[in-house]
Amino acid sequence: MQHGYLRSLVLALTVSLASNLAVSASGAENQFTGSTRCADCHEKEYRLWRGSHHDLAMAEAAQETVLGDFDNAQITAHGVTSRFFKRDGKFFVRTDGPDGEVRDYPIRYTFGWYPLQQYLIEFPGGHLQSLGLAWDSRPRQEGGQRWFHLYPDEPMDHRHRQHWTSRDQTWNYQCAECHSTNLKKNYDPAGDSYRTTWSEIDVACEACHGPGSAHVTWAEAAAKGKAVSKEARKGLAVTLGDRDAAAWVIDERTGKPRRTHARENHDQIELCARCHSRRGQIRDHYEFGKPLNNTHRLALLEEHLYFPDGQIKDEVYVYGSFIQSRMYKAGVTCSACHEPHDLKLRAEGNDLCARCHLPSRYDTEAHHHHPKGSTGSACTACHMPRRVYMVVDERADHSMRVPRPDLSVKIGTPNACNQCHQDQTAKWSADAVQRWYEKGDSEAPHFGEVLHAAQRNARDAADRLAALAGDLSQPAIARATAVERLRDHARPEHLLGVEPMLRDQDALVRAAAVRFLELADLRTRIEQGWPLLNDPARTVRLEAARVLAPVMRQRLPEIYGKKLQATLEEYATAQAVNAERPESHHNMGLLFASQGKAKRAEQAYRAAIRVDPLFTPAYVNLADLYRQQGRDGDGEKVLRTAVSTVRDAAELHHALGLLMVRDKRMSESV
Repeated sequence: MQHGYLRSLVLALTVSLASNLAVSASGAENQFTGSTRCADCHEKEYRLWRGSHHDLAMAEAAQETVLGDFDNAQITAHGVTSRFFKRDGKFFVRTDGPDGEVRDYPIRYTFGWYPLQQYLIEFPGGHLQSLGLAWDSRPRQEGGQRWFHLYPDEPMDHRHRQHWTSRDQTWNYQCAECHSTNLKKNYDPAGDSYRTTWSEIDVACEACHGPGSAHVTWAEAAAKGKAVSKEARKGLAVTLGDRDAAAWVIDERTGKPRRTHARENHDQIELCARCHSRRGQIRDHYEFGKPLNNTHRLALLEEHLYFPDGQIKDEVYVYGSFIQSRMYKAGVTCSACHEPHDLKLRAEGNDLCARCHLPSRYDTEAHHHHPKGSTGSACTACHMPRRVYMVVDERADHSMRVPRPDLSVKIGTPNACNQCHQDQTAKWSADAVQRWYEKGDSEAPHFGEVLHAAQRNARDAADRLAALAGDLSQPAIARATAVERLRDHARPEHLLGVEPMLRDQDALVRAAAVRFLELADLRTRIEQGWPLLNDPARTVRLEAARVLAPVMRQRLPEIYGKKLQATLEEYATAQAVNAERPESHHNMGLLFASQGKAKRAEQAYRAAIRVDPLFTPAYVNLADLYRQQGRDGDGEKVLRTAVSTVRDAAELHHALGLLMVRDKRMSESV
């Protein structure tokens, strides 16, 4: 890594660390105290938490924490036979390593508990790697009590991106933040090493409630009869319960539950979303009580993550689904259904839904049209269909949608009916739903039809996306996705339609609208995007800085130049949070290139390649940077190295072909 780029990266990391220290110093009275300190007063909650999935999220490998069979058990997967055994009271696996050679590796930590348990192995430089072989901890009668491979259908060897020794399986980046309390990753880019620390190895009290020392001080003073602050937080970093005195009532007109007034904040949901969402981290220091967009960037309804209608496809961890739901819009929180300490449901079966929804209206054959007590009579069977991830882990879709087999007919999305009735067609299910229910939710236009039209490049996709983006009745995540997809279909007039979305109430929509400005000329970017440099949401500010970065090529008045430069530095700090990833260096390369800083862009692209030689975008953009400098010869060397390193990467061959066209080598280019 070249010194100039490395210095800037370390500086960004130092700024991030200094921010953490400043927070700690300014609030020195509020430190992490540990869950046993909480138990002094909150015995019931502590007892519920002990043995919960949060408590068991991670542990040191020991007789009482390891569930897997280490009595010389063997499994053969992808042509490698691995053996699990014990030696001198410690746990080991003999399996293929980063070079394909079979060796003995000691198990350092357990990871998770049910329905599977994974195992972490420590590599040099503090890298903890998640083994691709996991233990199925379900009962034997359910198919459990066995070793299995997490990617059974993916041809794999030690060179594969998902092999357990790869960067994509490094715990410090992929998993650590959500499985321990007060985690500090402490990555050093110069040595590609970690000094990761935590207050508690598992998800303990302060992972959700924040550092507790100020609350302890408040409680001790109150217990001694001293005058204490009357403020609602009582020294807590964040309050997660309802404080607005709202109540849930049954609406006499509709027969449905409603909140007596709109929810004032989403602190609890945003807190849970920190881990229960598909997102990327943009800030080292988590700030309790702040929106998710302050520290993380939420994934939208991307094609590889969700079906067009927003149903879960890949593993998205609940939040992106829940914010699509009517429950979220109505003000329901996570703890309405889940006891937050032992994580169990507050009631079993349909009794859970009956806490708010009248059983006389909904838990009847007249509503669900299935025999009482059958699988089809369960509320969740229709409204929260499940998908299996990690081979054995069933996850429920939390968008809590009305079953839409008619959409299956129209756009091929799955539906709850045919998940059970697999011997029938989607048309059969759609006809049944049409017979049972009045025309309404079951046939209403759905945003999924618009997103599907965009996937198919339908002729009217652009106008339909623009209409969806501006429809305030639709979930914000769907509207933001529409703005994002519109970039690939837009006409000049759509820029006018996107302008109001720069002032949208939801940060997801504003961020997508700022990204849309990349299609505009520089003057329009400045006129419409500059105010977003002061947006309250960090995700929006960072997008504004990135889109406005080319302005740095111009001579700006000092006050404007300082503002943009400060936000660009905030962007660099956000990228440095994940400096062990090629994407972060690649993003910095794109940023430098847009500012005309060719040398720094080159350094950043090469850093991305060094971090991950299989990361193709860095090769393509480095070669394109050389093209702009009239250095196609250097670009060809880069691309030929790339195609010999990365197998089956179409974009590399395409870029090399274009280079040959420019060099008039037509037969080679074909």
